[in-house]
Amino acid sequence: MKRIPHLRWWIVALVCAGTIANYLARNSLGVLAPQLKTSLAMTTQQYSYVVGAFQLAYTVMQPIAGFVVDRFGLRVGFALFGVAWSFANMLHALAAGWLGLAFFRGLLGLAESAAVPSGIKAIAEWFPARERSVAVGWFNAGTSLGALIAPPVVIAVSLWADWRVAFIVTGAVGLVWAAAWYAFYRSPAAHPAITPEEQALIAADRPSVPGPRASAREILGSAKFWVIAVPRFLAEPAWQTFSFWIPLYLATERGMDLKQIALFAWLPFLAADIGGVLGGYLSPFLVRRFGVRLITSRVAGISLAAVLMIAPGCIGLAVSPYTAIALFCVGGFAHQMISVLINTLSADVFTPEEVGTANGFVGQAGWIGGLLFSLLIGQLADTVGYAPLFAALSVFDLIGAVVLIVGIRHLTVPEPRR
Repeated sequence: MKRIPHLRWWIVALVCAGTIANYLARNSLGVLAPQLKTSLAMTTQQYSYVVGAFQLAYTVMQPIAGFVVDRFGLRVGFALFGVAWSFANMLHALAAGWLGLAFFRGLLGLAESAAVPSGIKAIAEWFPARERSVAVGWFNAGTSLGALIAPPVVIAVSLWADWRVAFIVTGAVGLVWAAAWYAFYRSPAAHPAITPEEQALIAADRPSVPGPRASAREILGSAKFWVIAVPRFLAEPAWQTFSFWIPLYLATERGMDLKQIALFAWLPFLAADIGGVLGGYLSPFLVRRFGVRLITSRVAGISLAAVLMIAPGCIGLAVSPYTAIALFCVGGFAHQMISVLINTLSADVFTPEEVGTANGFVGQAGWIGGLLFSLLIGQLADTVGYAPLFAALSVFDLIGAVVLIVGIRHLTVPEPRR
């Protein structure tokens, strides 16, 4: 096979494509929520249970999925999960009520939970530490790109056919990606297209001769895990809210119809893409320009983004729906900065052999926060409104930044090979 210079960036593109397929399927529910509430006679509370079924399954499965890709390898593991989430999303077309929809949503959560642990593991395997935040930024852009294209694509298909066909189409995209992943992905040591120079660059930055992988108990018992997991727990409710509740909020509180939602609901995710990519570049910029340490640069970026998260907390004060969307855009930008840098910290402080499991547990902490907050929205949105709930998201991220600043001494980078 022909050698490909800078192959690691092509690997990131492949991971990003998988994340786009993953989030296109995931966000189909949120886009179709106003239509599904009518077609399946769902209340807001029942819709929150459908969302919760996905979140609960995803939460439970993330560390298991991380263990699977650590144990059996990324090539096979990630491809199998891709096939599974594709069929699970297509099964949504069979739902006859909210209970059936919740069941299929739970299956989707089980399968989609592998996306982030797998992406972080690929970056830990393929990238030296100084490039990881940039790579995570581009990989993480797939989460926003999938969410960005979901409103126009899903609504177009549902208007052309119906909501059942929309679930089938968005699920089928993942099958194409899974085939491409299995065909082209290999580890750096086994990839026939990698150049010797790039292989040496990656190997030189790996930790000293790796020992046995840390056990789940050892990971959960380490201070560095909790310093990352607590801010992730506090940050994830914002992204879950943006992903699953923006269309319903725009319909119920701002009076927008499906076509208006298709025109505007993708904008926060475009801003999120920009924030994720720029957040990845911010860390190496701080290292080069101001000489700060690698871990400190990550924490500084998260702290800056936490301050920007005050914007979506002010949505209740917005007079027009367009101002509300603009504040959502600032929130999307800021959240993805936080997400990129927290996920990069997992790759920084855990070895490539254990990072899939570790990031799975970190992700589980985040999804517990997202699940609890979604259920809270379902209980309170129709009574107290969305404004105080959005305000809480700002407070959560500020607290998370404080936890990282106080606990930074526990975050250390494994020594490179000498």
